[in-house]
Amino acid sequence: MAAAARIYQLRVALPHIAPPIWRRIEVPGAMTFYDLHDAIQTAMGWEDDHLWAFYVEKTEVSPASEQLDFPGVPRAQPADETTLDQMLAGRRIKFRYVYDMGDDWLHEIAVEKVLSVQPDVQYPRCTGGERACPPEDCGGFPGYLHLLEAMTDPKHPEHAEMLEWVGEEWDPEAFDLDAVNTALQPRRRRTGKKARK
Repeated sequence: MAAAARIYQLRVALPHIAPPIWRRIEVPGAMTFYDLHDAIQTAMGWEDDHLWAFYVEKTEVSPASEQLDFPGVPRAQPADETTLDQMLAGRRIKFRYVYDMGDDWLHEIAVEKVLSVQPDVQYPRCTGGERACPPEDCGGFPGYLHLLEAMTDPKHPEHAEMLEWVGEEWDPEAFDLDAVNTALQPRRRRTGKKARK
């Protein structure tokens, strides 16, 4: 399959959480990792307020503005110049995406399929998923699990505080595929916040 015709079907999932929080997205091979970051942010429901990086095998791909030089450590690839085809080369492999280096939200990404472009499809697109994205700045996986415990137990000492913080309308089981795909359309996609400054 020619590189220009590749579409990668990716399953993006947050480990350590059950039931799982995941999205399935289809993205062009010519897409940069910066644009993949934006697509994952949109599909998952993050707010793009923190540092991030991809790790493909032993190579880091991250924004050039965030890269540091360490002696003996290979320099990371610039996310705005590196395409999926350059790093994935049509392979069905697994790689990682970390968002918010403080809360350390690890996303495990699996290339499930390598497809041909469908002329009537707007890419990127989301074809499936389950559960709402955790709230920003909730303390990573342990903080999120603590939040759920407090929210679901009216007798928990932090129940009222957590409900007030996250908002009573927030539903950890909610996922709206149509809303995600509307947000993924290029004319509606937001520009990154801190990552692009």
